[in-house]
Amino acid sequence: MKKAIIVFVVVFSMVVLLGCLGLYYYTQRQVAIREEQLAEQSAHLRETSESEIAADASFGTDPAMAGAKAEASEPEGDEEKAAKEEASNAEEAPLARIDTDLEPIEDTGAEAGETADSGEDADMQQAETTASAPVTLVFTGDICFHDPFANMGAYRQRGSSIDNCIDSFLLSEMRSADICVVNNEFPYSDRGAPLPEKTYAFRSKPENVSILKDMGVDVAGIANNHAYDHGQEAFLDTLDILTAAGIPYVGGGHDLAEASSPVILEKGGMKIGILAATQIERNWSPDTKGATESSPGVMRCFTEEELPRFLEAIRKADSLCDFLVVFVHWGSENTDELDFRQTGQAKEFALAGADLIVGAHPHCLQGLGISEGVPVIYSLGNYWFNSKTVDTALLKVVVKDGRAEKVQMIPALQHDCRTDHLEGAEAQRVISYLNSISIDGAVLDENGVLIR
Repeated sequence: MKKAIIVFVVVFSMVVLLGCLGLYYYTQRQVAIREEQLAEQSAHLRETSESEIAADASFGTDPAMAGAKAEASEPEGDEEKAAKEEASNAEEAPLARIDTDLEPIEDTGAEAGETADSGEDADMQQAETTASAPVTLVFTGDICFHDPFANMGAYRQRGSSIDNCIDSFLLSEMRSADICVVNNEFPYSDRGAPLPEKTYAFRSKPENVSILKDMGVDVAGIANNHAYDHGQEAFLDTLDILTAAGIPYVGGGHDLAEASSPVILEKGGMKIGILAATQIERNWSPDTKGATESSPGVMRCFTEEELPRFLEAIRKADSLCDFLVVFVHWGSENTDELDFRQTGQAKEFALAGADLIVGAHPHCLQGLGISEGVPVIYSLGNYWFNSKTVDTALLKVVVKDGRAEKVQMIPALQHDCRTDHLEGAEAQRVISYLNSISIDGAVLDENGVLIR
């Protein structure tokens, strides 16, 4: 009898062990399959993007651009002091980055136990404190000043004036806004070497930072998959050059503490915070290095380790400002279809404290959404990036009393190495298209204003 029991226990244990081993190997296989699918998708997207870039890089064959490619490789005059001169001539001092480790500003209102009169005085003081003037924010999609690209060749042939590359209406909106934010998708440097893993690596001469000033840019987002194209030297140069030009950067830094910190700008009696991160490249060993506690890089939000860290950064930033924008590099290139990592993270960003979520990377427009009551613009597409003809938009947001009072998409078209705003039937075409691909009941009216 005892022998039978022992045999039964041994057999039962072996069955359980085999079952556990089978489950383990099944789980590992599913993970491997998913990684293979992601790798295949990434390869396909890279091929699509590279074909577009290759076509753009060959712009020198266009008669209209004759000689521009050769010009891009010729040495130019020494303009190393241009950025510092721009900074010294700035009307306002650059706004400092806020350390997210600081404690939130305490409420100055009445405390419990005060008399009725003092309570009324405190209510009046609170009303005066919270009342704010409207603040206008504008956001562009991807910009690229890579010197061999067609748009930069056109820029030089058009008198090196951005006024001849972006129309006066759009530039007026950018320059007059209280805060103008762009996705700066390249480094500024004369140093470094292209990363060997990347087929196409962008870089722009340091003096080209003056183009940002001409555009009216106030904040440069550097959390993207091209900020590190020429390695650590060029990335660090970019931080120095933007700082010298008086343009705060967000989404990257000398270490993780800086990369995860918001830029906070005081406008209209409010503190407007901007925080940025990138999912791209979407793998566990990206070419674009993420910042660490002791090394420079961008703020990432893709892996199971990175996302919670960024969510904590959102919560800290939310405690320091009245209105928080999360500017995120995500999605798949050259498609208006959203993926689960966009919609899923949008909800998490909103719950963590974001008041507005703005996306970039797909190089084309994607729809809008409303996640947990927060407006989400999934992709603004290319703004002034290359020679390709593609719909785009300038996002205009009016903030008052700590909320987005108005969210508007201003239709535009990138074409022939310039960007023009659209009117009439063409503007309505873009608005109708955006409505057809938007989710969560988000709808734009005939003026491109989000109806909630």
